[in-house]
Amino acid sequence: MGIKTFFEIGKDRYIGLTRYFFLIRDGFPVSPGHTLIISKSLRKDYFELTVDEKADLDNAIMLAKSLIEKEFTPDGYNIGMNCGETAGQTVFHFHCHLIPRFAGDMENPRGGVRHVIPSKGAY
Repeated sequence: MGIKTFFEIGKDRYIGLTRYFFLIRDGFPVSPGHTLIISKSLRKDYFELTVDEKADLDNAIMLAKSLIEKEFTPDGYNIGMNCGETAGQTVFHFHCHLIPRFAGDMENPRGGVRHVIPSKGAY
């Protein structure tokens, strides 16, 4: 049934660290460079992060972006967090997806994350 927390992942997979987060490449990437930003302390989701962790999350996102751009040349990004089972969360350990986007990777990207519910992306 998959992992329960990201602490099960070996530190050899870490590609970056900030004060409160570690970064890994996603094991099932949506696109080349897809990176996960994971809390060093066990927090269920974004809403359980402390004020200090939330402040450091921006540092972690910017670090992930710089690491992606060392290897790839994306044209855009999606930043995503699934909070709760109904929202699609499967590992209840805070993680933020930084997903590089490339021109032409889908026919019509308009609506972006709105496409999580079929037929709601077009507006």
